[in-house]
Amino acid sequence: MTQGKTHREPLLRIAKRDGIARPKAWAIRIIAVLLSLVVSGIFIFAVTKLNPIQVYEGIFDGAFGTPRRSWVTVRDAMMLLCIGVGLAPAFKMRFWNIGAEGQILIGGIVTAGFMRAFGGDISTPLLLVIMAVVSLLAGAAWGMVPATFKAVWNTNETLFTLMMNYVAIQLTSYFVALWENPVGSNTVGVINQRTKDGWFPELFGQEYGLNVVLVLLLTVGMFLYLKYSKQGYEISVVGDSENTARYAGINVKKVTIRTMAISGAICGLAGFIAVAGASHTISTSTAGGRGFTAIIVAWLAQFNTFVMILISFLLVFLQKGAIQIASQFNLNDYASNIITGIILFFILGSEFFINYRIILRGGKEGAK
Repeated sequence: MTQGKTHREPLLRIAKRDGIARPKAWAIRIIAVLLSLVVSGIFIFAVTKLNPIQVYEGIFDGAFGTPRRSWVTVRDAMMLLCIGVGLAPAFKMRFWNIGAEGQILIGGIVTAGFMRAFGGDISTPLLLVIMAVVSLLAGAAWGMVPATFKAVWNTNETLFTLMMNYVAIQLTSYFVALWENPVGSNTVGVINQRTKDGWFPELFGQEYGLNVVLVLLLTVGMFLYLKYSKQGYEISVVGDSENTARYAGINVKKVTIRTMAISGAICGLAGFIAVAGASHTISTSTAGGRGFTAIIVAWLAQFNTFVMILISFLLVFLQKGAIQIASQFNLNDYASNIITGIILFFILGSEFFINYRIILRGGKEGAK
């Protein structure tokens, strides 16, 4: 008679947390940031022999060293925040909208087209309203295409929205070639540079003041929409379980199409802000990869738009700082990006410890 083998309990086990107190969650995030600075400092000294404190000062200087730099940081953070706000309802519904880049470009194309066609013929305030509306509609239409295919034929929304980015890029290239100024430059140039027709006016004496106001209004509005509205509740239920949503009498197809229309519309509005409120031109780099970066913003914030404000500023701060230290300390882009990557790695990694617990051998599953 053979005896069965005894299986030893593993040294480490991972268990999902039922919940965690908010102060404890933020304490984990703060510890992660501090550890990332220590590890980055070790990397900086080991590779460059530079004083890490001076490098961190350079990062801050790159983002906030002058009033102009500060406002550019604010402008770019608002742009990233706007896209993150747009992605929030789709992602909360578990519809993987990877097409924000294309939705931004479509909004930017119609904005640039109206600026060129009607600048000088329509007063700037009215033109801005019209451009905002058409960018919303264009982005909504662009977002509804993959949503409709998903709702009716259950297509893969990740691939569909991603491929629509490439369609939008090609459309942008077409219009850049059509509108190039001067001819042969392969660029549209600054639209209405002399008259500034269709440009955002200064607000509170600041060039990007209106950008901030618009995006913060969107941020508050989306928070209230997702948390307190009936449609926000439907989005949450569909995201948790489509079967449960159907059992509760929710029209899943309608919610899917409507939510993606909202998501695409806000991303289209981001294109309007980028063209009319920042660059005043259109190109294939108008979105600049921010449609993908905003995915990190939305996920880290757990779709809380107020938390997105902090994360958007953090990511833009790191980006501007990396550019500054690369030039100030004669570091190549790889070294500066590694520093940014280390910090982001720790921040993203902290979410694991917020959502999961590591249980040592002999530990109890239910222990906090």
